[in-house]
Parts: sequence; structure tokens; C-alpha cells
Amino acid sequence: MKRLSPFLKASRVFLLFCSMISILKKNNWLLLKIIILTTILVPLGITAYEIIVLQKESVLFLGNFHPALATIVLVYYGILLLAGAIWIILQLKSVLKLKNERIKNELLHLQSQVNPHFFFNMLNNLYGLVDVDSEKAKALILKLSELMRYSIYEGERKTVTLKEEVDYLQNYIDLHRMRYHKAIDIEFNVDFDKNMNYNIMPLLYIILVENAFKHGVENLRQKAFVHISLNATYKHISFVVKNNYDKDELPKKPGIGIKNLKRRLELAYPNQHNLTFTSVNDIHTAHLDLNL
Repeated sequence: MKRLSPFLKASRVFLLFCSMISILKKNNWLLLKIIILTTILVPLGITAYEIIVLQKESVLFLGNFHPALATIVLVYYGILLLAGAIWIILQLKSVLKLKNERIKNELLHLQSQVNPHFFFNMLNNLYGLVDVDSEKAKALILKLSELMRYSIYEGERKTVTLKEEVDYLQNYIDLHRMRYHKAIDIEFNVDFDKNMNYNIMPLLYIILVENAFKHGVENLRQKAFVHISLNATYKHISFVVKNNYDKDELPKKPGIGIKNLKRRLELAYPNQHNLTFTSVNDIHTAHLDLNL
């Protein structure tokens, strides 16, 4: 009978060992863990025994083993080390993926809460306007449907173009122009290169504009104004909203909408934004700087 070389024997033993590990992995994780733990602890125990009990000054690992068996042991420990490194990497990736999913879900939840009360108010206004001015009511319905479409469909996207966001704000402002019967000074100045690819989180600015109308225009009988400016340069967007207000009607604490916006900015643009509010001489200014 032809005798097998030591290397071939070692290879067969190693393959058999790998097959056993594969079977154990499928059927008994606990037993597999015990084997791995034992494999680690046994050589450590032997080494400790020879040094502490037998008083050996030094221990040569695998010094008295057959070369083939020593090779198998070294390969085995190498595989264990590699498997451990892969496991750690997979665990880190899993944690990062879970964190990203949580952030994504929280952002979607926060975006779904943006200005629902505005739509309810508009529907109530439309109900009273249908019999009084049906043509105006139709125009308002078209504007409102466009706003709802953007909020529902584009609002679920991770980013939208700056032009899409500007168009949404313009529709919102036009809707307010149509619904009020009093004179309002409304300005919306936009300055950015339409050819540049600005992508931002959807529904980012609407709460600032909405607050200007809600806490300013709604409570003033005359000389109400809302001035909005958006300026975008390379990797930077500045958005400013100014409005006058009745100081007796201004809320004492930030509303849910502002808290919502701050949280969204923290999640989507950490250390990339600056949101400030100032009130001087009955003029309120909201300023959001964004670094892309």
C-alpha cells in the first residue's frame, strides 16, 4: 500500500477538521463555542503549568510536535484569528447599519409631522370659500394638491434638489397670497446657480416660513410683512426669514415644529448647520446656515 506523505496526511486531517466545524456550526453553536474556548485555554494552561509548576524558564510552543501536526495547529489558530477579525468587522457593520436605519426611520417620522395642521386649516378655509368664490376655491385646491403631493411623495426621499424645495416654498407663499383678504408685503428673493447640483433634505425650510405667517401675518391687521431670502454658493446655503409680529401674541417657548426642525438638522447635518433666532423692534428673524 502506498504510504501518504506527512503533508498530505496533514491536509486530510485539516479538511476533516473543517468539515466537523461546519457541521457543528449548523447544528450546535454552544458546542462550537466550547471547542473554540477549549482550543484557546488548553495551550495557555499547558504553558502556565510548565512555567509555574515545572519551573521552566521558557516554553517553546509546539517544540516537541511533529512538523505536520504543528502546521495544522498553526493553520488552525490562524483561521481562528482571521474568523475573529471577520466577526468583529461584521458586528461593527451590523451596529452601523442599525444606527443608520434608526436615524433614517426617525427622520421619516419627523418629516411626516411637518405642517399637517396647515393642510387642515386650508381645508377649513376652502370649505367656507366654495360657495362664496368657487373660482378662487378651485385655484386654491390646485395649489394645495401640489403642496400635498410634494409633502407626501418628495418628503419621503432622502434628498431633493434645491430648485424643487424653492418651487415648493413658492407654491406655499402663493397659496397664502390667495387666501388672505388683507394687504401683505411678501418678498421671496432667491439667488443660486440653477446649473449647480444642490441637494438638501426635503421640507427643510417650510417650518420657518410657516411660523412667519402663523405668528406674524395671522395676528396683524395691517402692515404685515414676510421677507424671505435664499442665497446659495459653493457648498453653502443661507436662508433668512424676517417678519413683523405682535409681541403680545408671540409664543413664550419654541413650538413642536422648531424642536422637530432642530432634531432633523442634528441627524442629517451634524456640525454642518447653524440655526439662530433673533427678535428686535418687533421684527423676528430666523437664519439657517447650511454647509453641504
